[in-house]
Amino acid sequence: MENATERNLSKVPEVTLIFWIIKIAATTLGETGGDAVTMSMHLGYLVGTGIFAAVFLVAVVAQIKAARFHSLLYWTTIIATTTVGTTLADYADRSLGIGYAGGASLLLALLLTSLAVWYWALGSLSVDTIRSPKAEMFYWVTIMFSQTLGTALGDWTADTMGLGYEGGAMVFIALLSLVVVVYYWTDVSRTLLFWTAFVLTRPLGAVVGDFLDKPLNAGGLALSRYSASAVLLAFILTFILFFRQRAAERSH
Repeated sequence: MENATERNLSKVPEVTLIFWIIKIAATTLGETGGDAVTMSMHLGYLVGTGIFAAVFLVAVVAQIKAARFHSLLYWTTIIATTTVGTTLADYADRSLGIGYAGGASLLLALLLTSLAVWYWALGSLSVDTIRSPKAEMFYWVTIMFSQTLGTALGDWTADTMGLGYEGGAMVFIALLSLVVVVYYWTDVSRTLLFWTAFVLTRPLGAVVGDFLDKPLNAGGLALSRYSASAVLLAFILTFILFFRQRAAERSH
């Protein structure tokens, strides 16, 4: 029988500095890993999306069925959302021909719709209130849309706006720094700031991932997508194993 403390814990981790470090690494891995499957393996965006969507569904079902917070399972699911987000955004932007601006606009609309329906159904968007399978489903669908939007935003900034990968990274680092300033020096909704930061860390990971594996003549370092993905995965596993994360306490 679970005690009162266990009943007040969520299946998502506390939002700490370690959370954000792993999140950025996971989003970068999503970019290099997604590109490894679709480009290096020459499977294409549609097949890649199908593969990662299947992995995402399995991971989400396992996460929802889990009785308590498991750090490795949680971050596996996050990585699944960011890889499927990479391939899905690339498919929408490139294969469907709607472009980065069109893709970003469509995905922003989907993200806002997901948040609106979630709020309408449960009355809160705070991750501290995730205490039921229904809330978890809203959480993971919203995360998937945010990851996909972030990929489109990263590509839009680096390519369409002509800032390149380094310039794009600086833009998103500056925006995330602004979120930190607002967090510590204002009373702006913590829930709003969380989702803003969650979205912004994805394009940061996207442009960093592209910087690592894109050709030299395109402004990248031309590193192997497989090697970059392996290093990022090892980095994430090291943080998961050496920095124990606690489940977030539930709001009452």
